[in-house]
Amino acid sequence: MSYFKDILKYEKKYRKFTLLNIVFNIFYALFNVLSVLAFIPVLNILFGKEKKVIIKPIYEGLTSLGSYAENSFNYFIYQKILDEGEISVLLFICILSLSLFFFKNFFRYLASYVITFLRTGIVKDLRDKLYHKIVELPVSYFTEKKKGDIIARMTSDVQEVENSILTSIEVIVREPLTVIISITIMLFMSIKLTLFVFILLPVSGFIISSISKKLKANSVKAQKETGNFLSFIEETLTGLRIIKGFNAEKVIETKFNNSTSSFKQLMTSVFHRQTLASPMSEFLGSATIIAILWYGGVEVINKTSALDSSKFLGYILLFYTVLNPIKLITTTFYNIQKGEASAERIMQILNTENSIKDIQNATVKEDFNTKIEFKNISFKYKKEYVLKDFSLTINKGETVALVGQSGSGKSTLANLITRFYDVNKGDILIDGENIKDITKKSLRDLMGIVSQESILFNDTIANNIKLGAQNANPESVLEASEIANAYEFIKELPAQFETNIGDSGNTLSGGQKQRLSIARAVLKNPPIMILDEATSALDTESEQLVQIALEKMMQNRTSLVIAHRLSTIQKADKILVLKKGKVVEQGKHEELLAKKGEYFKLVTMQSLS
Repeated sequence: MSYFKDILKYEKKYRKFTLLNIVFNIFYALFNVLSVLAFIPVLNILFGKEKKVIIKPIYEGLTSLGSYAENSFNYFIYQKILDEGEISVLLFICILSLSLFFFKNFFRYLASYVITFLRTGIVKDLRDKLYHKIVELPVSYFTEKKKGDIIARMTSDVQEVENSILTSIEVIVREPLTVIISITIMLFMSIKLTLFVFILLPVSGFIISSISKKLKANSVKAQKETGNFLSFIEETLTGLRIIKGFNAEKVIETKFNNSTSSFKQLMTSVFHRQTLASPMSEFLGSATIIAILWYGGVEVINKTSALDSSKFLGYILLFYTVLNPIKLITTTFYNIQKGEASAERIMQILNTENSIKDIQNATVKEDFNTKIEFKNISFKYKKEYVLKDFSLTINKGETVALVGQSGSGKSTLANLITRFYDVNKGDILIDGENIKDITKKSLRDLMGIVSQESILFNDTIANNIKLGAQNANPESVLEASEIANAYEFIKELPAQFETNIGDSGNTLSGGQKQRLSIARAVLKNPPIMILDEATSALDTESEQLVQIALEKMMQNRTSLVIAHRLSTIQKADKILVLKKGKVVEQGKHEELLAKKGEYFKLVTMQSLS
C-alpha cells in the first residue's frame, strides 16, 4: 500500500473536504444504524410483545447507557400506546423510520458531494505534477522511453487511480464507521452472539484476501501493455506515409493486434478476480448470517439468550447492515490493489531524480561578454564515447562551424552547451564560468536554437514565433519574420499571423517551417546562436532562402553552426572537422581546401553527389 499512501499525500491540500466527509459519514453511519433499530418496536407491536415500561428510567452512568436508552424509548412508546392506541403509534414509528432513512441518505449525499472536490482536485494535481516533471526531466530520460507509455501514465494510469483509489477513499472512511457503530450496538444487545460473529468474520476475510494475490501483478502488466499499444498508435500517426508507402499496414497492424490481445488476456484475468470479490463476500456473508441464525435461534428458543425473538430479528438486521460495508471494504481492497499498479507507474516518474539540476546558489547570468570554452570534454550516451578530450574556444562575435560524418559528435556539442546533457569529463565555460554553476534558465536565455527538424506547435504562426518571447509586440514579430524571410509567405495566408498551422506545422512546407523556426530564434534575440544542421532537410530553393535568413540572423552574434551541407558554412570564421569525436582539421574554408585533407574529401563527395 506504499503507493496508495504516496497518492494520499496530495490530500493535504483538500483537508477541509476530508474533514467534512468524515463528519457527514459519522451522521450517515448513525442514522443508518438507527433506521434499522427503529424496526424493533414495529416488530414488537406486530407480535404483541412490546415491553411495558411503566416507570420512567433513571440514568445511572455510562455503563448502563444502552439499557437506559432502550428503556427510555420503550417508556415513551408505552405511554404513547396508552394515549393514542397501537395503530397511531405504528404510524408514528413508520414516519420516524422514514425520517431516519431520509437523513441517512441526505448525509450520504453530502459526504459524496464534498469528497468530489477531493477526488477531482487530486487528479488535477497529479496530472499537473506529472506534466511539470516531464517538462523538467532531462532529454536523456526520454531517449529510451516510449512516448505512448508516458502518455498512458498521464491518462489511463491517472484515470485508474481515480477510479480505483480515490473512489475508495469515501468507502474507507464511511464503511468502517458504520461497522464500528453497528458492532458497538450489537455488543450492547448481546456480547455472546457478537463474539461468535467475531470468530466467523476473520475466516471469511482470509478466504477473500487469498483470491487477490495476483491482482496487482496482472494490473501492472496490463498498464504497461496500455503504454505499448499507445506507442503503436503514436508511431502509426507519425509514420503513416512510410507505412502506406511500403505497404506495411499488415505488419504494423499485426504488432498492434498482438499488443491488444495480450492486454485483453491480462484484463480478463484482472476483471475475473475483481468481479469474484462481490459474490464471494456476499456468499460468505450469507453463510455467516445462517450460522448466526442457527446459533442465536437455538439460544432464543432455549431462552438462554438476553434477546427475545423481535430483538433477535433486529440483531440480524443490524448484522446485515454490517455485512454490506464489509462487502464494500472487500471490493475496495481489490480496487486499491488494482489501482496500486497505476499508482506505482505514476510515482516512478514523480520520484525520478533529475540528473541535470541547478546547484545551490547558482549564478543568474544575464549577458555574454568574451568567449565559450570546451575544455577537454568527453561524453558518452551509453558505453562508447562520442567525444574524447575535445577542446574548442569560440570568441564573442565568431561563427564556428562543425563538420564531419554522421556520428562524429557534432550535434552532441549542441546538446552539451545547452545542458540537455552533462559532460562525463571536462568543463564547458562561458566567460570563464562553468555552465554547471549557472542556472539552466539564464543559460538557455543566452541561446537561440534552430534545429534540423522544425519543431512547431498546433497554434497560430504568431504564437509559434513568440514561444521564447511571450511579451513581444506585433511589430517585433513582423520584423523577426521579415529577417527570417518568412513574411513573404505569411502575408499570403488568409489570417496571416493568426493562421493556425496544424499539428507540427503540417500545413506548411519544409522551408516555410524552418523559416518560422528562424523567426522564433530571431525574436528571442539571444547573443549566442546554435544552428544544428538547419538546412540539411531542405530542397535547393528553400535552402537558399533559409541560408539568406540565417546569415541575417547571425550578424553581430556568436554562432555555433553544425553543418551537413558544406555550402552553408563557407563564410565561417573557423571550421572544425570532426572524426570519431576528435578534431582532425581546423581553419577557414580556403585553408582547409588547400590542405586537401578530410575537409577536401567531404567537399569533393558533396560536389560529386
